[in-house]
Amino acid sequence: MFNQNLNPRSVTFNLILINILFFLASSVWREPMIENCALFYPASPYFKPVQLVTHMFMHANFWHIFGNMFGLFMFGAILEKVWGPKRFLIFYFVTGLGAAILYLAVQALIVYNFTGTIHPAADKIQEFSKLTQIYATPILGASGAIFGILVAFGMLFPNSEIMLLFFPVPIKAKYLVTGYFLYELYAGIANNPGDEVAHFAHVGGALFGFILVTIWNRNRDYLY
Repeated sequence: MFNQNLNPRSVTFNLILINILFFLASSVWREPMIENCALFYPASPYFKPVQLVTHMFMHANFWHIFGNMFGLFMFGAILEKVWGPKRFLIFYFVTGLGAAILYLAVQALIVYNFTGTIHPAADKIQEFSKLTQIYATPILGASGAIFGILVAFGMLFPNSEIMLLFFPVPIKAKYLVTGYFLYELYAGIANNPGDEVAHFAHVGGALFGFILVTIWNRNRDYLY
């Protein structure tokens, strides 16, 4: 139904290329890339404002970047053709930033519940292991933007059937997107021990994607 051939001049192609270059660099200079480019809690001594953007191009391992880039290739190229490169690029960064904003807001709420402030003194951080984890553990990856893209695809092409590799039965996009969102929301609230996935970042990307597509559909100046 859709042709995913990439033009080397396309936004999708160049986003994939930048992600790959960041991944290769972080494979060689792991610690400095994590410290400077992954996103830390704003009150952390490791935080830098530029991380709000650079964290979207950082990935933990091969399968992390493979999954995100596969999603970007499959769905991003289609949305870029629908919206055009400028609008698609705006969407990508808005949903990526939205993912970070919601995730950091949840972290701030946790910190506040422990200490009564979102920026506690150093002795308070050392007193609670959960706070140490929040301050020292960054988030990284394009997953927030990819979830936004997935939501946009489900909204624009709700009845398109998607075949998953591990579940070879066609599923309509609207059901897949809804089910995936509900799972991420549940997993974020459950916060199971050992779960290192930033589920609320995924939820944030999905929510900001939904809001942006809804606004654009109300002021429709493009065709699809």
